[in-house]
Amino acid sequence: MIASTLSTHFNIKLPNPQQAFTPSSSLEAMSVKPRRKNSSFSAKFRHLHHYHHLWSSFFKPNSCSVRTVLSKVSGDGGMVDATPQEPAAVSDAEEINSSSSTLGDNYVALFVRMLGLDHDPLDREQAVMALWKYSLGGKKCIDAIMQFQGCVNLTVNLLSSESSATCEAAAGLLRSISSINLYRGLVAESGAIEEITGLLSRPSLTSEVKEQSMCALWNLSVDEKLRVKIANIDILPLLINCLDDNDIKVKEAAGGVLANLALSNCNHKIIVEAGVIPKLAKLLKIDVEGSKVIRKEARNALLELAKDPYYRILVIEEGLVPVPMVGADAYKSFRPQLYSWPTMPDGTEIEQTSKGPSRFGASELLLGLNVDKNVDIEEAKINAIVGRTQQQFLARIGAIELNDGKKSQAEFPTDQRLALLPWMDGVARLVLILGLDDEVALSRAAESIADSSINEHMRTSFKEAGAIKHLIQLLDHNSGAVRSAVTHALERLSVSSGDCEVLEAEGILHPLVSTLKHSENSESLMEKTLDILARILDPSKEMKSKFYDGPVNGSKKGLDASRRLDAFVGLTEDRPVSIMESRKELLDSAVITRLIEILKASSSNLQRKAASILEFMTIIEPSMETIMTVDISSGLDAVFQQKVLKDMEADVEGQELDKYALELEEAGLAVSAASRLLTKLLESEKFCQKVDSDHFTKLLCKILKSDIPLHNKDWVAACLVKLSSFSGPNVDFENPVNMEVTLYETIPRLLEQIKLSLSPEAQEAAVVELNRIISEGVVDSTRAVASEGGIFPLVKLIEEGSERAVEAALSILYNLSMDSENHSAIIAAGAVPALRRIVLSQRSHWTRALRLLRNLPV
Repeated sequence: MIASTLSTHFNIKLPNPQQAFTPSSSLEAMSVKPRRKNSSFSAKFRHLHHYHHLWSSFFKPNSCSVRTVLSKVSGDGGMVDATPQEPAAVSDAEEINSSSSTLGDNYVALFVRMLGLDHDPLDREQAVMALWKYSLGGKKCIDAIMQFQGCVNLTVNLLSSESSATCEAAAGLLRSISSINLYRGLVAESGAIEEITGLLSRPSLTSEVKEQSMCALWNLSVDEKLRVKIANIDILPLLINCLDDNDIKVKEAAGGVLANLALSNCNHKIIVEAGVIPKLAKLLKIDVEGSKVIRKEARNALLELAKDPYYRILVIEEGLVPVPMVGADAYKSFRPQLYSWPTMPDGTEIEQTSKGPSRFGASELLLGLNVDKNVDIEEAKINAIVGRTQQQFLARIGAIELNDGKKSQAEFPTDQRLALLPWMDGVARLVLILGLDDEVALSRAAESIADSSINEHMRTSFKEAGAIKHLIQLLDHNSGAVRSAVTHALERLSVSSGDCEVLEAEGILHPLVSTLKHSENSESLMEKTLDILARILDPSKEMKSKFYDGPVNGSKKGLDASRRLDAFVGLTEDRPVSIMESRKELLDSAVITRLIEILKASSSNLQRKAASILEFMTIIEPSMETIMTVDISSGLDAVFQQKVLKDMEADVEGQELDKYALELEEAGLAVSAASRLLTKLLESEKFCQKVDSDHFTKLLCKILKSDIPLHNKDWVAACLVKLSSFSGPNVDFENPVNMEVTLYETIPRLLEQIKLSLSPEAQEAAVVELNRIISEGVVDSTRAVASEGGIFPLVKLIEEGSERAVEAALSILYNLSMDSENHSAIIAAGAVPALRRIVLSQRSHWTRALRLLRNLPV
């Protein structure tokens, strides 16, 4: 409009609008051609000169402050910009004074009106570009623009333009407006997020348009309420794709948006499912010049996601390890051994080739940095050497935490700051911290080791880096917090069988036994201690290999007592004397008494672990003598009479149902472990003479009828069969023990196999065995099949099973049809059409199918 007005009245040809923003744009560039000479021309020309003076002053911002996305200014009028925008280039003429901005403000309304839909697209483009450049002047300029209602809506409308310059200017203006806290909600309400999403979805966009659009989203994502709106399945893929863009500014803006979105926990799930973790982790693992901002934003986003334990696993799987930032003061206690020949991180000695040590440790440093690939050393050991050398060198020169994001996390308390390091550096850094004196640093490092030990690769890396030796030494630390964190780390490392051997060789059994004897320790610490002991002793996996020879005539030949004792305490050639003494310590009566106390008064989880360790001890004759001197029957009785088993008749609803199911599962595991222990104890004649077999038979029969998971009933049934051999013939039971086992363990197990097995052979074997049980006339067997929901899988089997399976299923269904109560269930399962097809096709079992049809009311 201004251009057309000037051209009409004064026949002036203005330069290109984009050129108007360059320093070369000046009054001399204009060609003034008056239409006619008259007395008013000089006045008009003076007016033109003044008009151009206003034009120039309009585009000169009076201030352009640099902001970052998280530099929040208090108050509604605060200004937050994602990244600094380039100010409009203006003439440096000295005659432009402080009144220029005031004069330029008078023409904001003119440009806002030019944004209207009734104007030419080129005029609208020039107007939005002018307003964008003007908005770079700061909050005062933006306030002047926002005085006019509808300005934001008109700007958002321009995002759908086909002109890249228009889209860039519109997105840039929205970026400036959204940098003000007061206007951020108004921008979102105008539909800017949806329009920007549509704009970014276009197949081809210039980097400038992407940058301005992303930065507008970056500013909007500062508002916690708007993050949920931005974090949707339409925008997230666009943001993630922009992380691979060639323009570093676009990358930084996309990373900034994702970092802000990660600040809200409610967004974590959708962000992770969109696949953001591998992309952000890649940005941290590669070093690209000029990428400090994107690395910072990627780190911040991943650290926020890593607060969730499940997402932390995904971050670690990408090769990044969360490492606590403990402060420079904590590293002052680091004392490198400058005058000693270096060893492997796990303590293995390296052959010394030079005659003397280097005074300043240069030879040791070079030895760590230059590992000969031709030497026969495992890759894990090489990585441990290189990582340790690098971290120790940084600690020596005091630069170990300079580049780990310390500044970016300054607002967090010292005990919460974390750095994300590549796994090799992270493992070495954590092991280095374990050698410091600071208690908080020790606790945090041990917890990080526990969190990072998610797979065999990480556990092996910690083992090779020498973490186990440091952790075991810290089990005797004065601080309870340190001991708890260290035990947690050792418990996670003990999952690996290779680490268990190193744990035992380093002498972990003695401090674990000491912890076990102190009943005042917390349940969490006791649980982890029992976990480590159970894995080292490994009663469920290694017993057969340690205490039995190979098969002889289809059976296992047991070792004699002396050989079993030797195997337990380590009197073999491959076990050192220290391990032998440590294992003998486990046979102490105080340890066994403490384990029985845990059976009596602890949670189901602790009961299960204690029963597993006692089961291992029952193999050893000397420990059996000790067990006989204590009241182990009372411990078993407590496990078999847990409260959750007594309350199985109670009505449970809602959330209580989930809690009850969890308690029932834990109780089932404890009962299964206690049943294994009781079965082992029954092999001892002394125990059989002492135990009340009738009492335990009643308890186990009741458990067999309970709702504990079916797989936990296997050992209960086995123990019942074992107990039945010691019971007298006139025991007052409703049903014999074998019948109880059949009804409540065998039949449910067979039906589960028919329902869930993917193998036709396994289904056939299960249905044939079930038919045999029912054909033998076991009391209530058909009722047990019906109550366990066996009718539907049996009907399905007569349609899809083998000939032998169909024959058995038809026989079972015929027996079930003798009870009229089962007729409705058989018909509902679709048996009638299936039976008719068998009869009409005259398959081999069509006569059985016909008899079953005649029994049904059809």
